[in-house]
Amino acid sequence: MKRTPPRGRRAVPLADLVAWLDRTLDLPAFTDDYSNNGLQVEGASRGVAKIACGVDATPAFYAEALRRGAQLLLVHHGISWGNSLARIAGPAYRLVAPLVRADAALYAAHLPLDAHPTLGNNAQIAKALGLRGVRPFGTYRGLTIGVRGAFARALPWTEVKARFRAICPGGRFDAVDAGRKTVRTVGIVSGGGADEMAQAVAAGLDAFLTGEFGLQHANAAVCESFDLAAGGHYATERFGVRALGEALAAEFGLACELVDLSLPW
Repeated sequence: MKRTPPRGRRAVPLADLVAWLDRTLDLPAFTDDYSNNGLQVEGASRGVAKIACGVDATPAFYAEALRRGAQLLLVHHGISWGNSLARIAGPAYRLVAPLVRADAALYAAHLPLDAHPTLGNNAQIAKALGLRGVRPFGTYRGLTIGVRGAFARALPWTEVKARFRAICPGGRFDAVDAGRKTVRTVGIVSGGGADEMAQAVAAGLDAFLTGEFGLQHANAAVCESFDLAAGGHYATERFGVRALGEALAAEFGLACELVDLSLPW
């Protein structure tokens, strides 16, 4: 069933929104991303009046976004990775069919959204923490996707952890308290960015913040006498889609809502 924009709200052609997103996120710079970034499912044949943004393109997200009347679904983790949609059957069918039936469009931005200097996950985390002098940091597949910055003054590591936990409610919080008792300089790579901790150590930063880490990262932090904290993969990647969706909505005079499933992982 095609979704008609609510009365009294101007519908914008999907192509106009996609062009703005592609340009703002500089998609051509991220060809090495495993995600097929950009418009992944075309829809919204009658235009877009409402955007729903979320971390993951899942049936649960679709259901809530469509219930709220969205025509464009904007996500960080999309449904097209490499050749994952080579056959539209099984799980792939279940990820595509609800959107086609609802005439809803899906747009995904993975590394481009991590890396964006103002709207990205990492830039938004740095802003929420109150870091100053924020600049690009942390390379992955030759792409700089994280940020580094400094607090106005050195803070107890316990306070830094508390601030990080507070801005990532519901996330599975973990920390390794192996480094400095006071921290000023911090590197940030959200989600599954723990491998980039080694770059923070090499850069002489005081601590590293990410979404999740494994045993090998904890062991490395102890060996390096380094402070490491994770706020949850999902929780650290709500920031970018919310900021991007709000910016897109403001640019075109549309409604936008964050669909937060509050996943703990």
